[in-house]
Order: sequence, then C-alpha cells, then structure tokens
Amino acid sequence: MSSLLGRLGGASAARPWRTLLGWLLLLAVALGLAAAFGGSPRDDYRVPGTPSTAGNDLLAARFPEMSGANARVVVHDTHGAALPAAALAQLRSRLAALPHAASVAPPVLSARGDTALLAVAYDVPVTAFEGATGLDALRGAAAPAERAGLQVEFGGAVPERFTEPDGTAEMIGMGAALAILVVALGTLVSAGLPLVVALAGLGLGTALTTLLAAVTDISPTAPTVASMVGLGVGIDYALLLVSRHVEGLRAGLSRQRAAAEATATAGSSVVVAGSTVLVALFGLKLAGLPVYSSFGYATFAVVGAVMLASLTLVPALCSLAGDRLLRRAERRDPQLRVAAGPTRTERWARLIGRRPVAAALGSLVLLLALAAPMLGMRTWPQDAGSQAPGNTTRKAYDLIADAYGPGANGPLVVAVDLKRVPQAGLPALVDALKAHPGVVSVAPPMVDRAGDAAVISVQPATGPQDARTARLLKDVRARVLPAGAEVTGTVAVFSDISDRLASRLWVVVPFVVALSLVLLTVLFRAPVVAVKAAAMNLLSVAAAYGVMTAVFQSDTGARALGLPHAVPVSSWVPILMFTVLFGLSMDYEVFLLARVREDWLATGDARGAVVRGLSATGRVISSAAAIMVAVFTGFAIDPDITVKMMGVGMAVAVLIDATVVRLVLVPATMTLLGRLNWWLPGWLDRLLPRLDVEHGTGPLPAAEPERVPA
Repeated sequence: MSSLLGRLGGASAARPWRTLLGWLLLLAVALGLAAAFGGSPRDDYRVPGTPSTAGNDLLAARFPEMSGANARVVVHDTHGAALPAAALAQLRSRLAALPHAASVAPPVLSARGDTALLAVAYDVPVTAFEGATGLDALRGAAAPAERAGLQVEFGGAVPERFTEPDGTAEMIGMGAALAILVVALGTLVSAGLPLVVALAGLGLGTALTTLLAAVTDISPTAPTVASMVGLGVGIDYALLLVSRHVEGLRAGLSRQRAAAEATATAGSSVVVAGSTVLVALFGLKLAGLPVYSSFGYATFAVVGAVMLASLTLVPALCSLAGDRLLRRAERRDPQLRVAAGPTRTERWARLIGRRPVAAALGSLVLLLALAAPMLGMRTWPQDAGSQAPGNTTRKAYDLIADAYGPGANGPLVVAVDLKRVPQAGLPALVDALKAHPGVVSVAPPMVDRAGDAAVISVQPATGPQDARTARLLKDVRARVLPAGAEVTGTVAVFSDISDRLASRLWVVVPFVVALSLVLLTVLFRAPVVAVKAAAMNLLSVAAAYGVMTAVFQSDTGARALGLPHAVPVSSWVPILMFTVLFGLSMDYEVFLLARVREDWLATGDARGAVVRGLSATGRVISSAAAIMVAVFTGFAIDPDITVKMMGVGMAVAVLIDATVVRLVLVPATMTLLGRLNWWLPGWLDRLLPRLDVEHGTGPLPAAEPERVPA
C-alpha cells in the first residue's frame, strides 16, 4: 500500500494542473448530478417491534386520518384580550384547506380566553414534507391573523422537523482552523492549502449525500453532522500530509520526491485512520433505526471524499506551492531548515519516559473522574422545549405550557382495537386513565366510521422531557391498558426510541471495538498495541460522555450554551458520538503509532522509538486536535440540540484524547511495555496478511522533468 500511495502522490505532483482539472471536472459533474437528480433530506422515525409502532400501524390501517403527521397552531393575544371567534373560525377554514390536511379540531380556548390551540391532522406521515414546505404552508394560512395583530406560533411534528441551516458554525470553525494552521505551519500558503483540500472533499461528499437522499431517507441533521466530521478530518489529513511534505523539502528532496514520500508515509496513516472511521460508521447499522443508517451513509460519503481529496490534491497543490510552503527565513537560509536542539515535545516525551508509572496513574485517575458523571446520564430525544427562545416551535411550546399546562405539549395517544376491546368498555377505560396518578385530563374517545378503532388523548401533568412522564407511560402500559390498546404519539415514540437505543448501545460498542481491533492488528501486526489503543479510546469516549452529561444536565452549563434550562442528553447522541469518536480517536493513535513503529523497525529501540515518534508527531497532532476542537466548538452554537451536543461532546473528547491520552497515557504505557508493544505470536504472524504501511516509496521510477517554475 505504501508504494502504491507513493506512486499516486508522485504522479499527482508531477502533473498538478491535470490533477486540479480532474478535480474541478469531478466536482462539476457531482454537483450537477446532485442538482438534477438529488433528493431532499427526510427523517424516518419508524421503530419496528415497539408498542408505539404497533399503535400507529393500527391507526394507519383503520383510522388513517389520526395516524399521519400533525401540527399545532397556537394563537395568542399579547394584550390579554379574548380572542375573536370570527378570526379563529377563518383560520380554521384556511388550515383545513391546506394540502394533506385531513382534519382541524375546533379551537380549544385557554381559561383566560387569550390563547387558542388548533390541532391539524394530516393524512400523510411527517416524512412526506420536504424541507420547510409544511411550515411555510402553515405560515401562509396564519398570515391574515398575524396582520390583524395576533401572535401565531407553530408546534407539532411538521414544524419541529425543520431546522433552517445558516452556515455560521462552519464559518466559525474554518476561521479558527485557518488561524491555527498559520501558527502551526508558519505561512499563509501552507495554512490555506488544507482548507482548500477539505472544502473540495466536503463539496464532493455533500453532492454524494444529496444523491443518496434520492434513493433512501437521509435525516435533515445527517448532512450537518457529516460536514462537522468531514471538515475536521479533512483538515487534519491534509495537515499531516503537508507537514510531512515540508519535512521532505527541509531534507533537500525535490517537490515530486517530497510529495511521493509524504503520500507513501503520512498517506498510509491517512488511509488507516480514515478506514478506521469508515469501519466505525458501520456500527450505526446495528442501532436498529433507519435514521441512524442515514447518519452513517452521509458521514461515510463525506469522509471517503475528503480522504480522496487529501491523497490526490495535497501532492498537486504542494507541488505548485513549491518552496513557498517553507517560512521566508528558511527559504533564504537553508541552514535554518535543520532543527537545532531538542523540541519542547521531545523534552516532554523524555519526561514522561522517566516517570511512566506516575504519568499513567495520574492520567487514568483524571479520565475516570471526568467520566464519573456519565453514571447519571438520562437520555431523551430533543423536543421544542430545548429549542432556542426565538424559534417558533419553542414559542408555541411555552404558550401551550403556560395556557394549558406542561403536559399539553406531549399528550399520550391511546389507540384501541375495538375488535379486541368492546366499544362498551371504552367508558371504563377512560375512567381508569383519569384515576391514574399523573394524569390531568382525558379527552372523550373518538371512534372511526367503521366502529373498529378508537383514539383516546391523555394529558399528563408533566412535560415530555420530565422523567415522571416516562414513568407514567410505562405504568399506563403495564397496569391500565387492556390487550388490544397501545399508546402511541410523540412521547411514546420518543420513549421507545430511547429504550431501543439504550439497549442497542451494548451491541454497537463491541462491534465497533472488535472491528477496530482487527484492523489495527492487521495493519500494525501488534495485538498488544491494538488492545491498548481500543482501551484508551474507550476511556476518552467515556470522559467525553461524563463532561457532556455534567454540562447539559445542569442549568448553568445548559444556559451557557443558549438553552433555557438543563436538558437530558439527546437519545441520538450516545451511539452516534461513540461511533464517530472511536474512529476519530484512532486517527491520532494511528498518526503516532505509524511514526513510532517506523522508528522501531529502523532502530530496534522500543523506548527511544516512543520518544522520537512522539517528538516527530506531537506538534502535528496538537495542531490537528486544536483544529478539530475549533471546528466542533463552532457547531456547539447550532440551534439543533443534537448537533449542539455532538459539537460539545466531540470537542471535549478530541481535547482529552490529544492531551491526556496521546501526550501522557500512550507514551507512559508504551514506555512501560517496551518491546512487549510489538510482540506477535508466531501463529498470528503466519495468519495475518502483510501490508506495507510504514515505509517510504523506495526507489521511484525515473521522474519527468518538473513542469512548474520554481
């Protein structure tokens, strides 16, 4: 693999303009196909095998007008006056005329009369509404009421599924990344090169994701998460290659030879690291939810695209940049290209090597302390109560809670099969629900025209995110409902999703860890190193979980991030964050191990290889980690709660991984293990395939004359 990558890098550097033209054509074709044939993102929250899905299937078969999407239109007089009945009647008529609106319930007035709630039921699922189409239609119907001076806000499934992207997070991350790259690489040319490469890969990956959306469901949040990951790893991969290329230039290599050597050595690390990320993403398929598969598809496409961009565009652009990648003083005086004396990273590595036991124990205690809050993690999918205060769904949520009680934002919908439960037994069921602690009110049953299905709406005393609501749901299912009745609706669906994801986490984790172990063992032929890497990555992920729990489940931390109050950790985050983070953590492990193993094979000095490997990669890893932290922190301001939590959690995880783990725990344990790091039993040595991932290009074919002016 190393020789093949070296030839690829050398060819790209020898013909840089052809490489750039090829990428421009590839991007043009991909973006054109995406514009012509691409689809729109949409969620698929169906969870086969859960009670809420069974209830919804019953309604879809027998009471279809009660099984589709819903929207809630809240009308409020800001002066506290009673709402005019004529205005509400006209609004109801306009809502009933909307596409796919099956019914609009009569307005429910608050006790003060200044707030009205209109429930819109659609005859299609929420996935049928692309982008902002559903919300825009509601706004159009409510426009006359707003012109009359009334406040109209929107909640429910249709408005809540749409989040308008603004690109602010990406811009903040890129700006911070550019500043870090200038400091790390020393010139604006070398700093801008990784950004250009990452953006090219991101453009191709986004086009591929749009094309995937035409043939399968892609969650609206998935492209944002994929962009967050792709932008971070794309800059990191390009930074690693540029840094190795600059090392070659300082050593006196020609541009083509330096590009070939960088792609053969650092490029191998990029392939291994990127492959680990891609392998980890396969774990999302085991989550059991279609929406998770869509996160995997989108991130897989983007990470694959930025890997391709790094391996081909970096050599071409480095060839064009020539000596401008070096600092001006180095260009004037070649003697300055030779490092004088030990670097700070080398001195740090020697310090850790002198006291490995204390360093290992201290870092381990710190990681366990950071992970401790994870034991109190509570999960729940995001809802409107967690949105930013200016969002219409959040305003609707607050108006409903104030006028009708917090439980009105998450009613339980009881679907009753009247072929199994006699219709005469409905009054007794209603009375049993009313008498259950935690229930505020129960609406009269609605029976379909055929008389074979009924719907009962139950309002809890507590809001959707409250743990007491989840307990109420479980009690109603276990103690109140007869066979043939199921609870569905948003709260029930979200509760079932949380339970399913909590149970599947323990399937995903072993799968991802096992695949990563196999991959690292094959590539580095060192099972001890592979097991150690997996254990340390698990520690860094656990520490990130703990910090995220402490931040979001406290009022102080949540408000600092723009949330109204403490919130549970989004159910979508733990599995998604684990699969992505495990792959990203392996990036830095691979970058370090590849250099340590390269030195070990050349010298046979196990302890010295750790010091020299950390010295060679410490600055690059620290700079790459700082870039990722900056990119992920930018996404912490995203209004979507899932993206916000992913940004915070991943920024913390990368920071911990690149400092405590990679600069302390890894060199300490590798120093303690010594030659045992590279122990390989004979039977496994014979079984494993041999892949060349550490060496350079070796003899290169005769190079063509360079066609780029110096």
